[in-house]
Amino acid sequence: MATNSSSVLKNTTLSLAIGWTFLVLVLCLVKFNKLPAVQVSGADKYVHFAFHFTFTFLWSFYNRLRFGQWFLKSSFIIVCLSIGYGILIEILQETFTQTRKADIMDVAANSAGAISAFLVLVLWKLKSKV
Repeated sequence: MATNSSSVLKNTTLSLAIGWTFLVLVLCLVKFNKLPAVQVSGADKYVHFAFHFTFTFLWSFYNRLRFGQWFLKSSFIIVCLSIGYGILIEILQETFTQTRKADIMDVAANSAGAISAFLVLVLWKLKSKV
């Protein structure tokens, strides 16, 4: 019974990670005309941070479930993939949209989110000794 429960958690986490990956792509490339303007300075950067924090955390957590333990090396690779994914999205924004432009500060926010998730995972690993 525990194996079935573990399998369900693993599959759910994988589905969430894949869904999040596509959601980030769509939200970064689609123009939203009807959304109210947010009057928070740098709100866009907080969103980028959250996108890549969650991306890194979900994929790393899935790897944890898949292999049965934390592998910091694979989590670091996921950080690099997250940063690369963010750069790719910026290139796609510049190249294929007329309403979005590439922004190096978005890349910085993406990177900060991915690295922060990695640091949270490291602290979690150290605290739980998993």
